[in-house]
Amino acid sequence: MTDRSAGPILGASSFNWTPDVLRADRAAHQIVTGICADGVCAVIELEAGQVWRSFPAPADEEVDALREELTAANGRVSIVGASIDEFALPLRRRTPAERLAFLVPQLLAARRVGALGIRLPIGQAGRPLLERLQPVLHELNLTLFEELQGPQSPADPATAQALETISDLADPRIRALVDISMLMPALPVSYLERLRRGGVPAELVARLTREWLAPETPDAVIGLLQSGGVPPRIHPLYLNLLIRFGRSGAEELRDVLDLVGGFHLKFWDLDDDGGRVTGPIRDLGRLLAGTGFSGTLTSEWGGHEWLHDQDATTTTRRHLALARAALIEGGLAA
Repeated sequence: MTDRSAGPILGASSFNWTPDVLRADRAAHQIVTGICADGVCAVIELEAGQVWRSFPAPADEEVDALREELTAANGRVSIVGASIDEFALPLRRRTPAERLAFLVPQLLAARRVGALGIRLPIGQAGRPLLERLQPVLHELNLTLFEELQGPQSPADPATAQALETISDLADPRIRALVDISMLMPALPVSYLERLRRGGVPAELVARLTREWLAPETPDAVIGLLQSGGVPPRIHPLYLNLLIRFGRSGAEELRDVLDLVGGFHLKFWDLDDDGGRVTGPIRDLGRLLAGTGFSGTLTSEWGGHEWLHDQDATTTTRRHLALARAALIEGGLAA
């Protein structure tokens, strides 16, 4: 579907338009097609569960319709975000064969829509399923991307084991995908303000503002949670501190770059004070410069969780401009 020798593929995730999908003023496929028709970008990463009503076994006619609409809008798909439902009803864990059967229709849809491959959380598939998938991936000319993000890092035991499995399999059809929510020098200004207005103690908000990377900060975050001091109304938002925001540096990725086939250029808002947004992207550009990287670089907006009134199209367009400039500054043309 694309000439991978041409260099990195810069695009955006349909996840950025989640609020639009939830409002349902337009059908999901129209929202996705509109991203390309409006000239935001030509390459889209799809969330299968959002865009196809027939998910998890997308109907051929539904997949074909989206591909035709995207082609008419001069757009194409990079990666399809897939999933494995680990349990069947009546409640029991799926067998290895059932896990494969659950995933194969999503692979077929990814091929039919013209994608490079599908995406799963790192380590979810596990080696036995990866080995079962290898012949299918080769037959369909698809790549399985395993995503690491937020507090995960190559040094974490579980993540390290999953990366070792990818390395051991030595199959270009199984790659890692890195979400740069791992590489956060500071927390988003809009998020900190939301915590403050939500009733998180000012002392902790101040610490999170000044000392996000300090070794003691996670203990303070967990301590407030365990004490019951997090206001219930912002409890889910508060948990982002533990499950969505990372504290790694770009250099920690150097030794695993040969396993990585794509990156999510995760951002939360566009307040770039101190390089919160562009700094990690610039560092990534420096890391990838000269490596011949030709995978995907995808703008992914996580801040719509609390920035409900911001327009996804305008926000993504602005982020892509910032990202492209930061990558070039780091030495990587995209």
